[in-house]
Amino acid sequence: MVSSNTALFRAAALSLPLIFLGSHSALSQDAKPSDNQWIITLGGSVEYGPSYEGSKHLSFSGMPSFDFRRFGEAPEYSAPDDNIDYGLFDIGGVDIGPVVGLRGGRSAFDDSELQGLHSVQWNLDAGVFAQYWPIEDRLRVRAETRQALWGGDGLLADLYLDWFQPVGDRWLLSAGPRLSLANGASMRNNFAVSAEEAAKSGRVEAFDANGGVKSIGFTVAATYTFSPAWSVQIYDKYNRLVGDAATSPITSKLGSADQNVIGIMLSRSFQIGF
Repeated sequence: MVSSNTALFRAAALSLPLIFLGSHSALSQDAKPSDNQWIITLGGSVEYGPSYEGSKHLSFSGMPSFDFRRFGEAPEYSAPDDNIDYGLFDIGGVDIGPVVGLRGGRSAFDDSELQGLHSVQWNLDAGVFAQYWPIEDRLRVRAETRQALWGGDGLLADLYLDWFQPVGDRWLLSAGPRLSLANGASMRNNFAVSAEEAAKSGRVEAFDANGGVKSIGFTVAATYTFSPAWSVQIYDKYNRLVGDAATSPITSKLGSADQNVIGIMLSRSFQIGF
Protein backbone atom coordinates (compact mmCIF):
# COMPACT_ATOMS: atom_id res chain seq x y z
CA MET A 1 0.00 0.00 0.00
CA VAL A 2 1.11 3.58 -0.51
CA SER A 3 0.33 6.93 1.10
CA SER A 4 -2.23 9.23 -0.50
CA ASN A 5 0.40 11.70 -1.74
CA THR A 6 2.65 8.92 -3.01
CA ALA A 7 -0.31 7.13 -4.58
CA LEU A 8 -1.23 10.29 -6.47
CA PHE A 9 2.31 10.67 -7.76
CA ARG A 10 2.54 7.01 -8.75
CA ALA A 11 -0.79 7.13 -10.54
CA ALA A 12 0.41 10.11 -12.54
CA ALA A 13 3.68 8.34 -13.32
CA LEU A 14 1.89 5.20 -14.45
CA SER A 15 -0.26 7.27 -16.83
CA LEU A 16 2.80 8.52 -18.73
CA PRO A 17 3.10 5.46 -21.00
CA LEU A 18 -0.50 5.99 -22.12
CA ILE A 19 0.36 9.54 -23.12
CA PHE A 20 3.37 8.72 -25.28
CA LEU A 21 1.81 5.57 -26.70
CA GLY A 22 -0.85 7.82 -28.21
CA SER A 23 1.63 10.31 -29.68
CA HIS A 24 1.59 10.59 -33.46
CA SER A 25 5.04 12.25 -33.83
CA ALA A 26 7.02 9.11 -34.59
CA LEU A 27 10.78 9.23 -35.05
CA SER A 28 11.49 9.76 -38.72
CA GLN A 29 14.49 7.99 -40.22
CA ASP A 30 14.24 10.10 -43.38
CA ALA A 31 14.42 13.53 -41.75
CA LYS A 32 17.45 15.70 -42.38
CA PRO A 33 19.63 17.09 -39.56
CA SER A 34 18.70 20.59 -38.43
CA ASP A 35 19.69 22.88 -35.58
CA ASN A 36 16.06 23.19 -34.52
CA GLN A 37 15.24 19.46 -34.67
CA TRP A 38 15.30 17.43 -31.46
CA ILE A 39 14.83 13.78 -30.51
CA ILE A 40 12.64 13.40 -27.42
CA THR A 41 12.55 10.08 -25.55
CA LEU A 42 9.73 9.44 -23.09
CA GLY A 43 9.58 6.37 -20.91
CA GLY A 44 7.40 4.81 -18.25
CA SER A 45 8.46 2.06 -15.88
CA VAL A 46 6.69 -0.28 -13.48
CA GLU A 47 8.72 -1.26 -10.42
CA TYR A 48 8.28 -3.78 -7.61
CA GLY A 49 10.22 -2.99 -4.48
CA PRO A 50 10.13 -1.58 -0.92
CA SER A 51 7.09 0.59 -0.17
CA TYR A 52 9.42 3.24 1.30
CA GLU A 53 13.13 3.54 2.03
CA GLY A 54 13.96 0.99 4.73
CA SER A 55 10.69 -0.94 4.36
CA LYS A 56 10.48 -4.73 4.38
CA HIS A 57 7.11 -4.63 2.61
CA LEU A 58 7.00 -4.64 -1.19
CA SER A 59 4.59 -2.86 -3.54
CA PHE A 60 4.22 -1.75 -7.14
CA SER A 61 4.97 1.79 -8.26
CA GLY A 62 5.53 3.75 -11.44
CA MET A 63 8.33 6.04 -12.56
CA PRO A 64 8.57 8.36 -15.59
CA SER A 65 11.73 9.03 -17.59
CA PHE A 66 12.65 11.75 -20.04
CA ASP A 67 15.59 12.49 -22.34
CA PHE A 68 16.28 14.80 -25.25
CA ARG A 69 19.10 15.41 -27.70
CA ARG A 70 19.69 17.28 -30.95
CA PHE A 71 18.80 15.41 -34.12
CA GLY A 72 21.95 13.82 -35.51
CA GLU A 73 23.58 13.31 -32.11
CA ALA A 74 24.12 9.68 -31.14
CA PRO A 75 22.12 8.53 -28.10
CA GLU A 76 24.28 8.17 -25.01
CA TYR A 77 24.20 5.05 -22.88
CA SER A 78 22.57 5.44 -19.47
CA ALA A 79 21.62 3.35 -16.44
CA PRO A 80 18.07 2.89 -15.11
CA ASP A 81 18.83 4.82 -11.93
CA ASP A 82 20.25 7.87 -13.72
CA ASN A 83 18.14 10.93 -13.01
CA ILE A 84 17.03 13.38 -15.71
CA ASP A 85 19.99 15.50 -16.82
CA TYR A 86 21.32 17.70 -19.58
CA GLY A 87 25.02 18.18 -20.28
CA LEU A 88 25.92 21.86 -20.61
CA PHE A 89 29.71 21.73 -20.41
CA ASP A 90 32.46 19.38 -21.51
CA ILE A 91 35.63 20.08 -19.53
CA GLY A 92 38.47 17.76 -20.45
CA GLY A 93 36.05 15.00 -21.37
CA VAL A 94 33.96 15.45 -18.22
CA ASP A 95 30.32 16.15 -19.01
CA ILE A 96 28.69 18.53 -16.48
CA GLY A 97 25.17 19.89 -16.21
CA PRO A 98 21.92 20.13 -14.25
CA VAL A 99 20.04 17.08 -12.98
CA VAL A 100 16.59 16.65 -11.45
CA GLY A 101 15.08 13.68 -9.66
CA LEU A 102 12.15 12.37 -7.62
CA ARG A 103 12.09 11.09 -4.05
CA GLY A 104 9.47 8.77 -2.63
CA GLY A 105 7.64 9.26 0.65
CA ARG A 106 6.07 7.25 3.44
CA SER A 107 3.21 7.38 5.92
CA ALA A 108 1.31 5.08 8.24
CA PHE A 109 -0.81 4.20 5.21
CA ASP A 110 2.24 2.34 3.83
CA ASP A 111 2.71 0.35 7.03
CA SER A 112 0.54 0.38 10.16
CA GLU A 113 3.70 -0.03 12.27
CA LEU A 114 4.63 3.54 11.29
CA GLN A 115 1.78 4.89 13.44
CA GLY A 116 3.13 7.67 15.65
CA LEU A 117 6.11 8.41 13.38
CA HIS A 118 6.30 11.46 11.15
CA SER A 119 5.40 11.11 7.49
CA VAL A 120 7.91 11.74 4.69
CA GLN A 121 6.42 13.54 1.70
CA TRP A 122 7.45 12.73 -1.86
CA ASN A 123 9.75 15.40 -3.21
CA LEU A 124 11.52 16.82 -6.22
CA ASP A 125 15.25 17.50 -6.07
CA ALA A 126 17.69 19.33 -8.30
CA GLY A 127 21.42 19.66 -8.54
CA VAL A 128 24.47 18.94 -10.68
CA PHE A 129 25.82 15.81 -12.34
CA ALA A 130 29.25 15.03 -13.76
CA GLN A 131 30.31 11.98 -15.74
CA TYR A 132 33.40 10.74 -17.51
CA TRP A 133 34.06 7.80 -19.85
CA PRO A 134 37.54 6.32 -19.17
CA ILE A 135 36.70 3.83 -21.96
CA GLU A 136 34.40 5.40 -24.55
CA ASP A 137 30.94 3.79 -24.70
CA ARG A 138 32.04 1.07 -22.28
CA LEU A 139 33.14 2.28 -18.82
CA ARG A 140 31.43 5.27 -17.20
CA VAL A 141 32.03 7.11 -13.93
CA ARG A 142 29.16 9.35 -12.80
CA ALA A 143 28.28 11.50 -9.79
CA GLU A 144 25.08 13.35 -8.89
CA THR A 145 24.48 15.86 -6.08
CA ARG A 146 20.83 16.85 -5.55
CA GLN A 147 19.08 19.08 -3.02
CA ALA A 148 15.40 18.60 -2.12
CA LEU A 149 13.29 21.51 -3.32
CA TRP A 150 10.97 21.61 -0.29
CA GLY A 151 10.22 19.96 3.02
CA GLY A 152 13.74 20.01 4.45
CA ASP A 153 14.55 16.65 2.90
CA GLY A 154 18.21 17.50 2.59
CA LEU A 155 21.06 16.74 0.22
CA LEU A 156 21.95 13.46 -1.54
CA ALA A 157 25.12 12.50 -3.40
CA ASP A 158 25.19 9.37 -5.55
CA LEU A 159 28.24 7.76 -7.15
CA TYR A 160 27.97 5.32 -10.09
CA LEU A 161 30.38 3.07 -11.95
CA ASP A 162 28.95 1.23 -14.98
CA TRP A 163 30.14 -1.11 -17.69
CA PHE A 164 28.05 -1.11 -20.91
CA GLN A 165 28.23 -4.09 -23.25
CA PRO A 166 26.38 -4.23 -26.59
CA VAL A 167 25.35 -7.73 -27.67
CA GLY A 168 24.52 -7.90 -31.35
CA ASP A 169 22.61 -5.03 -32.93
CA ARG A 170 19.70 -4.84 -30.51
CA TRP A 171 20.81 -5.76 -26.98
CA LEU A 172 22.68 -3.58 -24.48
CA LEU A 173 23.73 -4.94 -21.08
CA SER A 174 24.97 -2.77 -18.21
CA ALA A 175 26.09 -3.35 -14.64
CA GLY A 176 27.89 -1.49 -11.90
CA PRO A 177 28.22 -0.64 -8.19
CA ARG A 178 26.59 2.27 -6.36
CA LEU A 179 27.41 4.44 -3.34
CA SER A 180 24.91 6.89 -1.83
CA LEU A 181 25.59 9.58 0.77
CA ALA A 182 23.14 11.86 2.58
CA ASN A 183 23.55 14.92 4.79
CA GLY A 184 22.13 15.21 8.29
CA ALA A 185 18.84 16.79 7.22
CA SER A 186 18.09 13.96 4.80
CA MET A 187 19.06 11.22 7.25
CA ARG A 188 17.00 12.75 10.07
CA ASN A 189 13.96 13.15 7.85
CA ASN A 190 14.02 9.52 6.77
CA PHE A 191 15.53 7.62 9.70
CA ALA A 192 15.43 9.66 12.95
CA VAL A 193 12.86 9.08 15.70
CA SER A 194 12.13 11.78 18.27
CA ALA A 195 11.39 10.96 21.92
CA GLU A 196 7.78 12.09 21.39
CA GLU A 197 7.41 9.83 18.34
CA ALA A 198 8.91 6.89 20.22
CA ALA A 199 6.39 7.38 23.04
CA LYS A 200 3.48 7.56 20.57
CA SER A 201 4.68 4.56 18.60
CA GLY A 202 5.52 2.17 21.42
CA ARG A 203 7.37 0.01 18.88
CA VAL A 204 10.67 1.87 18.50
CA GLU A 205 13.04 3.88 20.66
CA ALA A 206 14.26 7.41 20.03
CA PHE A 207 17.10 7.65 17.52
CA ASP A 208 19.15 10.52 16.09
CA ALA A 209 20.46 9.93 12.56
CA ASN A 210 23.58 11.70 11.31
CA GLY A 211 24.83 12.36 7.80
CA GLY A 212 27.23 10.03 6.02
CA VAL A 213 27.20 6.99 3.79
CA LYS A 214 23.58 5.85 3.41
CA SER A 215 23.82 2.77 1.17
CA ILE A 216 25.97 0.66 -1.11
CA GLY A 217 24.53 -1.30 -3.99
CA PHE A 218 24.61 -2.71 -7.49
CA THR A 219 22.47 -2.09 -10.59
CA VAL A 220 22.10 -4.35 -13.64
CA ALA A 221 20.01 -3.79 -16.77
CA ALA A 222 19.28 -5.29 -20.18
CA THR A 223 17.84 -3.12 -22.97
CA TYR A 224 16.31 -4.41 -26.20
CA THR A 225 15.82 -2.00 -29.10
CA PHE A 226 12.90 -2.89 -31.35
CA SER A 227 13.41 0.06 -33.72
CA PRO A 228 14.84 3.60 -33.70
CA ALA A 229 11.62 4.65 -31.96
CA TRP A 230 10.95 1.84 -29.45
CA SER A 231 12.94 0.04 -26.76
CA VAL A 232 12.27 -1.95 -23.58
CA GLN A 233 14.52 -2.35 -20.56
CA ILE A 234 14.44 -4.75 -17.62
CA TYR A 235 16.55 -4.00 -14.56
CA ASP A 236 17.35 -4.78 -10.95
CA LYS A 237 18.55 -2.22 -8.41
CA TYR A 238 19.87 -3.57 -5.10
CA ASN A 239 20.94 -1.34 -2.23
CA ARG A 240 22.08 -2.25 1.27
CA LEU A 241 21.43 0.48 3.84
CA VAL A 242 24.45 1.08 6.07
CA GLY A 243 25.46 3.34 8.95
CA ASP A 244 22.66 5.21 10.70
CA ALA A 245 20.27 4.34 7.88
CA ALA A 246 20.62 0.65 8.82
CA THR A 247 20.89 1.18 12.60
CA SER A 248 17.70 3.27 12.75
CA PRO A 249 14.83 1.34 14.40
CA ILE A 250 12.69 2.29 11.39
CA THR A 251 14.96 -0.04 9.40
CA SER A 252 16.28 -2.49 12.00
CA LYS A 253 13.00 -3.15 13.86
CA LEU A 254 10.22 -2.26 11.44
CA GLY A 255 11.88 -2.80 8.10
CA SER A 256 14.96 -4.19 6.38
CA ALA A 257 18.38 -2.92 5.35
CA ASP A 258 18.13 -4.91 2.11
CA GLN A 259 16.39 -2.85 -0.55
CA ASN A 260 15.83 -4.50 -3.93
CA VAL A 261 13.81 -3.10 -6.83
CA ILE A 262 13.02 -4.91 -10.08
CA GLY A 263 11.50 -3.02 -12.97
CA ILE A 264 10.61 -2.87 -16.63
CA MET A 265 10.57 0.30 -18.72
CA LEU A 266 9.11 0.99 -22.14
CA SER A 267 10.51 3.99 -24.07
CA ARG A 268 9.55 5.78 -27.26
CA SER A 269 11.60 8.34 -29.17
CA PHE A 270 10.15 10.88 -31.59
CA GLN A 271 11.30 13.94 -33.45
CA ILE A 272 10.06 17.47 -32.90
CA GLY A 273 11.06 20.79 -34.43
CA PHE A 274 10.94 24.36 -33.19
